[in-house]
Amino acid sequence: MFENLSEKLEKAFKTLKGKGSISEINVAQTMKEIRKALIKADVDFKTAKSFTEKVKQKALGQHVLTAIEPGQLLTKIMKDELAELMGSSHSEIDLKGSPAIILIAGLQGSGKTTFSGKLALHLKSKMNKRPLLVACDVYRPAAIDQIGVLADQVNVDLYKEIENKNPVEIATKAIKYAKANGHNVVIVDTAGRLAIDDQMMKEIAEVKQAINPNEILFVVDSMTGQDAVNTAKAFNDILNFDGVVLTKLDGDTRGGAALTIRSVVDKPIKFIGTSEKMDGLDVFHPDRMASRILGMGDVISLVERAQQQFDEEEARKMQKKIAKNTFGFDDFLKQIQQIKKMGNMKDLMGMIPGMGKMIKEVDIDDDAFKGIESIIYSMTPHERKNPMVLNGSRKKRIADGSGTSIQEVNQLIKQFSQMGKMMKMMQGGGAKQMMQMMKGGSGIPGIR
Repeated sequence: MFENLSEKLEKAFKTLKGKGSISEINVAQTMKEIRKALIKADVDFKTAKSFTEKVKQKALGQHVLTAIEPGQLLTKIMKDELAELMGSSHSEIDLKGSPAIILIAGLQGSGKTTFSGKLALHLKSKMNKRPLLVACDVYRPAAIDQIGVLADQVNVDLYKEIENKNPVEIATKAIKYAKANGHNVVIVDTAGRLAIDDQMMKEIAEVKQAINPNEILFVVDSMTGQDAVNTAKAFNDILNFDGVVLTKLDGDTRGGAALTIRSVVDKPIKFIGTSEKMDGLDVFHPDRMASRILGMGDVISLVERAQQQFDEEEARKMQKKIAKNTFGFDDFLKQIQQIKKMGNMKDLMGMIPGMGKMIKEVDIDDDAFKGIESIIYSMTPHERKNPMVLNGSRKKRIADGSGTSIQEVNQLIKQFSQMGKMMKMMQGGGAKQMMQMMKGGSGIPGIR
């Protein structure tokens, strides 16, 4: 996400490379390039100018230590100011009440209904809630069918009234249903329009008044850039919403909406859509996003995703198997499944500092482990459990069955063996030995 903006900002910082100190002249040149980059990213001119002036004033007021280059100092100031522009710290969703009521608003095509399903999954799987989805889009053809499919996918209940065309009535009855059936969160998906109109605004205002929601979330397509900011302002004037949701950040977004929406409507961005998958939803952290825009990665989010997939009991079993040297390909397959659940591979690698630029032009398949899985699935249960039995004829059969070559099978077996040794060393504290072995190869299947 934000690859173009990141690239342009990096070029702007090159103005300061090799400079011994920060001066009015070299900072002015850098700020000019940064302002251009922001405007090309669809940040409005007034915000871009104000932002670069603040960065310039802070940079000129800083004393550059001998251990820090001017470019590094300016990057740090930029990171802090970008985070401030987007809201400083993340804002929690209000889930007080029994049930807590969340009203979803936005234009048609912004991703409201999909976000409603993603939010239901997020609340259920990560916050241990029992959400109820409510179908209040009574105009768009197949809208009720769409939210029904999403409810099935994330395994949550749906309240709908197919014949009723009154969203106020549907929402009110849904809350009564939630109370009677033990749902502690109600997510009300409302109708969108192709453009802002008085009828839509009046209707959603009536729904708001009738159900008195804890949270009103405005969903906006980040790919629409500055138009998204203007739409948010119009909705906020009527609804006074509590937070913004930016969808489609995994697409060809320029970043203008994310950078300026907070300053225009003075409401926090609470969630961002990171993929089309139902688990492709992240809580928005301005400081982490600022780091990613500047190519500094986002290790904290990467660790959090890993922790969400971490099974303590399963880890203990793995440790025992490693200690007894019985870690097999079935166990490795489980590890792959956990990594895949963490999300899009390119997105994950982009969270590692310095990797964003390296993988920019690399096409990383979402199913990067497909070849490895094919090889393992072509093995018999006995072979997966006892890799030592894999002789020449068995390898040929596995290669034929998986559509790979014997060389690829051999490579996986070799790397699997190296990984097993590394894991055992880590258990025994053999860090020095592990580092020596890593010089000869990554030890990670599929990465050389």
